[in-house]
Amino acid sequence: MDQLAQLLNAGTAAVKAVDPNIVMMLHVALGGQNHESVFFIDNMLARGVHFDVIGESYYPKWHGTLEDLEHNLNDLVRRYQRDVIVVEYSQLKREVNKIAFELPNGKGKGTCIWEPLSTWEQVFDREGKSNELLPVYDEIAKAYLNSNK
Repeated sequence: MDQLAQLLNAGTAAVKAVDPNIVMMLHVALGGQNHESVFFIDNMLARGVHFDVIGESYYPKWHGTLEDLEHNLNDLVRRYQRDVIVVEYSQLKREVNKIAFELPNGKGKGTCIWEPLSTWEQVFDREGKSNELLPVYDEIAKAYLNSNK
């Protein structure tokens, strides 16, 4: 943990030297694993690692149920009072976005799909044509991003 924190602190210092206003994210690849996420974040904080936003990955195969994800993200918002983004996911698009955007106090800032071309629920075929999953993002935008809800 010490060496990782040293590396993260050096990278953060370099970025902030270029532009002190850049928002820094700490990415934790444990979306549904609260104990492990808290352990990691607490250890980074104890070592002086600066971050503004918490990013979490979520893949049901490795990170548990949607309930696990929801519990973890809600707990992280409560504990650390930082914005949270699901920065890597593929499956359960509607459900993951609902959890991410409905976190308390507006702390959920959304999601970033990982590799939309070749993961479990790809949104483009090998010829680059979108499939029935791409319009899901129109639904998500209408539900959570547009001011005309």
